[in-house]
Amino acid sequence: MTGSTPPAVMANPNTLSDREAMGLPPSFVSRGPYWALRNHQDLLAKTPKELVALAEDPRQEFATRCAAGTVLGLVGDPRVQPYDPPMAEVPAACVSLGLAPESVDAVVGQWRHAGVEREWIAKECPVHEVRLAAFRIALHPVTNAEYRLFLEDTSSTWLPSSWQFGAYPAPLSNHPVWTVPAEAADAYAAWLAAATGRRFRLPTEAEWEYAASGGDGRAYPWGESFRPLCANTVEGGPLTTVPIGVHPAGRSPFGVHDMAGNVEEYVADDYQAYPGGDPVDDDLARTRGTYRVARGGSFTRFGDLARCRRRHGWYERDIYAMGFRLAETI
Repeated sequence: MTGSTPPAVMANPNTLSDREAMGLPPSFVSRGPYWALRNHQDLLAKTPKELVALAEDPRQEFATRCAAGTVLGLVGDPRVQPYDPPMAEVPAACVSLGLAPESVDAVVGQWRHAGVEREWIAKECPVHEVRLAAFRIALHPVTNAEYRLFLEDTSSTWLPSSWQFGAYPAPLSNHPVWTVPAEAADAYAAWLAAATGRRFRLPTEAEWEYAASGGDGRAYPWGESFRPLCANTVEGGPLTTVPIGVHPAGRSPFGVHDMAGNVEEYVADDYQAYPGGDPVDDDLARTRGTYRVARGGSFTRFGDLARCRRRHGWYERDIYAMGFRLAETI
């Protein structure tokens, strides 16, 4: 991890090549995380419990956390429990979600260097109240290991495009799965619900934003200001997914990991204007018509997409890293 800031991107990223949209030069850039393991061979002697403690310890350097997570991916990560995923309890509440229209220009100005356009942020308006029943949300996005079980059990052909030639990336077993269509995410939740007798599903948009922000209106799961060390985004990340939970300082108020960065996460809802708001006909609407909303940003995108309020979707390009996490009805 370099911690450096990529070059500015002044145009709409959907009009640029993938590398240009990520602020990368045409020359070679080395920012992968796995070199760190060479300097942490002592971790190979650690127990899985010790490795989890290191991976989720905010006092450790990122290289150490990522190396611990990498070893867990090789030896078996106890946090990956396909039939009993670790969940956070989210209490019932009446919460204010969305963005005030008078704040749109400030957000656009803050992220103009990333090519953010006003209509993208206008989709977050207006602030509105939503009453939510208590629910559970998974501590981590669904991983490659979990998704593999779904494919094996169902003989589904929804192979992630991130699995080269459809081959399972075993060393990345505890990385979030990407890219899959929203229908595959729905099918996974239905499969797990049938297998366990529990009411697994995707979170609604409102549930996702509440779980990410804690309902206090914060911009990011950790607070008001963007912090590259709290999430796996282009600003400082390794330009690939990382093991679940290795950005502990970025946890949400409910203790949920990776709600900013790593992979984008489908929710249960297709895009529609918020109550009292106007529909936004942006590039997603123009190219896809109806589309499923995704939240949280990813390792391929700037921190604007890591904002709790940001509403996005799958614009079919490699740079869109689409994953998902589960919710559960209580």
